[in-house]
Amino acid sequence: MKKVISALSLLLVSTVIFAQTAATSAPHVQKKAEDFIKFKESSHNFGKIKHGVPVTYDFYFTNTSDQPIVIEYASASCGCTTPTWPQGAIAKGKTDKITAGFNAGSVAPFNKTITVKLAGIDIPVVLTITGEVLSAEEYVKYEASKGKSASKPGSK
Repeated sequence: MKKVISALSLLLVSTVIFAQTAATSAPHVQKKAEDFIKFKESSHNFGKIKHGVPVTYDFYFTNTSDQPIVIEYASASCGCTTPTWPQGAIAKGKTDKITAGFNAGSVAPFNKTITVKLAGIDIPVVLTITGEVLSAEEYVKYEASKGKSASKPGSK
């Protein structure tokens, strides 16, 4: 009987010890891409652009970590935005770019995002492009109004 009680006591103590170890261990700390990669700008406003005329913008970044990084993917919020990114490792301290292309296919204001995921990093960084696509007629009027305001005395 003493052996059974001793075995049950040992089992109970072991269970309590393992439960305490699991409960007190540190939680998983999520790594953020912004701690490894620094963008010169994280957003760009194209302003007013002409319908059907694609535009691009280069988001320059630097690897601020102490090791090479790899961009796993750059994903756009819709099919009208096409990001391109370096496919190989970017050495520590090196600068490169992600190019955001926008097709200007619909006449309307736009606000699009590009999610940049680094290999081995939990939280991606998000880049934003904004602007307004004008019809050909509206764009001509817009350009003409810019010319008039530039020719007024006291305007820059």
